[in-house]
Order: sequence, then C-alpha cells, then structure tokens
Amino acid sequence: MATRTDAPTRREQILKEAARLFAERGFHGVGVDEIGAAVGISGPGLYRHFTGKDAMLAELLVGISGQLLTGAKRRVQEADGVPGDAVLDSLIEGHIDFALDDRPLITLHDRELDRLRDTDRKLVRQLQRQYVELWVGVVREVYPGLSEPTARSAVHSVFGLLNSTPHLGRAGSLPGRVATAELLHRMARGAFAAAE
Repeated sequence: MATRTDAPTRREQILKEAARLFAERGFHGVGVDEIGAAVGISGPGLYRHFTGKDAMLAELLVGISGQLLTGAKRRVQEADGVPGDAVLDSLIEGHIDFALDDRPLITLHDRELDRLRDTDRKLVRQLQRQYVELWVGVVREVYPGLSEPTARSAVHSVFGLLNSTPHLGRAGSLPGRVATAELLHRMARGAFAAAE
C-alpha cells in the first residue's frame, strides 16, 4: 500500500519478509534466523530493529490497519466536492490495492490476530472500526436507501470479497493485476447495488 518510490528501509524489508514467512508457515513456524536470512542479516541482528517476533507481528497488523484508515481518510478529503460515486470508487480502488499488493498481511491477520497483546489487538480493532464507519458514511451517501446497519453489513461483506485475494491462487495464476482489480471493483460495486 506504500506509495513511496524510495528503496525500502532495512526495517521495512524485515517486516515484508516476516509477513511473507508468517503467512506461509504461521507465526510459530518461523524463527528469527529465517527472517534474518531472508533479508541478509543474522537472526540476532534483527534485535537491532525489533525486540522480537511479537513486536514484528504487532507492527505489521497495527501498521496495516492504520495505513488503510489513513489512506481512506486522505481519499475522502481529496475528494471534497466530488460526487459520492467517485469517492466510493476511490475507496474501493485503495482497498483493492491493499488486497492485491499485501496479500500476506490478509492471511496474517486472519491467522495471527489473536496472538497480539490485548492492547495491540484492541488498537487494531479500533482502527478497523473507524475504517468501516468511514466507508459506511460514503456508502450511505451513494445508496441513501440503505439503513446504517445494512450499509455496515454491506461494507463488511465487500471487505470479505476483496480480502479473499489470498485464496485466488498464486499471483501468477490470476488473469493479471489490472484485470483482477477491474473484476474486484465491478463485484464490489455490484454488491453495494444489490444491498439497496
């Protein structure tokens, strides 16, 4: 979801590889030595960047929840005065970017959220609730016939649809990023329209 074009920092490289490895083999199935080897440093060298695997997991899951919320707020603010349909399309595009580009984080969230400390898990849930409510407001603007509970259910359903990307097969087996993004976008808009 990053929009920066700079080379990733060592810390970002570690997080990316940790997410990939945790998603592939589970949090307890990966050691710090393996994460270190994936980025070309010793396992103990990771401790210069993180206090341990728990800290990596927390930063990954809290971090992506915060990034999604921040990105959605930015999209809504930038669209000030733009019709609601365009704002909803922008939100959908942002979530599709996440769903296609950060697939390991979706798997990691599904499998490992309960491993976070209570405070980190509560923060993830708080950020996610804010993200959902931002979407609910936009969806109700576009589809004014939807009640708030129905709009919220529709938003969660669309997230489920978009977040299914880890189950679509390997990245190379998809019809291509552009075609997949277009398909997901049409399906998301269709789901919202069907809810009204």
